Amino acid sequence: MSIHYPAGQGPQRLAKKTIDIPTPHKSIYAKRGMSLEKEINESNQYYLATHQAVIHKKPTPIQLVHVDYPKRSAAVVREAYFRRPSTTDYNGVYKGYYIDFDAKETRNKRSFPLKNFHQHQITHLKECVAQGGICFAFIKFTELDELYILPATIVFHYWHLKEHHHRSSIPLTQIKADGIRVHYGLNPRLQYLPAVDQLIASVNKGVTHE
Repeated sequence: MSIHYPAGQGPQRLAKKTIDIPTPHKSIYAKRGMSLEKEINESNQYYLATHQAVIHKKPTPIQLVHVDYPKRSAAVVREAYFRRPSTTDYNGVYKGYYIDFDAKETRNKRSFPLKNFHQHQITHLKECVAQGGICFAFIKFTELDELYILPATIVFHYWHLKEHHHRSSIPLTQIKADGIRVHYGLNPRLQYLPAVDQLIASVNKGVTHE
């Protein structure tokens, strides 16, 4: 199947946002072979089934051009276009708040590379924050088996530093200081809504990170 990209957009910019393939691990709850995206999807299904939140993965905007039907019950896409760059991975509603976030994975052990974000994603998150949305990055350090929710405002701060050539990553120490640790469980797999509760509380108290 051939994929055509919008003018000025290469395959790297429109690639799937999870950047690394997790390595196998022995933790009973973590099961590192599962990608962060799949872990979030399973957790969202649980939250939906238990009427706690309605959060879904956004569909990728693709325009089909050529589709073959070798069998009546099957279709094969031969050619398609990305209609526009995607924004973030997930959005939805929780306790009356609009939720918007992107899921990222890295094998780095000391920092999170900002190259995993793109300008259109930062712009989208800023627009959502300006409208009162609860926005963040869901980051998984696969080699450390650690997950964090990092407020979007922290990402904005380091993106600004990147634009001025000061640094190209967010230190893990900063993520631990300003982010919220997410732990594995059975139901749901990723118990991340308590972390979102903390973000909501911070916003209501007027806590910002510039």
